[in-house]
This record gives sequence, structure tokens and C-alpha cells, in this order.
Amino acid sequence: MGEDRLKAFASVTFDDSFVVRNMKVVEGTKGVFLCMPSRKLPDGTHKDMVHPINQEFRQYLEENVLKAYQAELAKNPTGATQNTTVLEQETGTDNTGNDAH
Repeated sequence: MGEDRLKAFASVTFDDSFVVRNMKVVEGTKGVFLCMPSRKLPDGTHKDMVHPINQEFRQYLEENVLKAYQAELAKNPTGATQNTTVLEQETGTDNTGNDAH
């Protein structure tokens, strides 16, 4: 995408009922982290459109998305080209990206 810091996009489906798309895995000064989907406001700032309500769930979500990102990197160290890859995780995500819990 021409952005050196942007490493991946992620979508997560919760309980086959609610999906959050366009989360971003971004490279920061202390490693990769997860950014929530946001919208650019008229004043140039960005506002998260969805976000975890508490720190415990934010940490859980970030850990699991980053685990799936690292697993995908292990399979393809050079990164993706134009192909979309569905990330699977040991925590119960099936091959459609849906949480199997």
C-alpha cells in the first residue's frame, strides 16, 4: 500500500454476530501494534469508529490478532502481494475469519 509502517489489515467476527473490519497492524517504535478502524475528521484528526471498552479486552484482541499476523509472516516471510489471506488462529478462528467459539 506504499506505507512502510502499515503491515496488515485485520477483520474479526465475534460470535458469528458482529464483525469489525479494517483494523490495522502498524509498525511502531516499540514493535507492531493494533489500530482500530478510524475516520478522518474535517479538522484532520482521526477518531476510532469502534474500540474495546476496557484494557483487558483490548489486550486480548491485540494479542490474538498479532499472533495470527506473526503466524502468517512465518508462512510467508516476504509478505503478501495482492492476494488476500484469511488468518487462522489457535484461539478458534475458522478459515473464514470467523470466531468459532
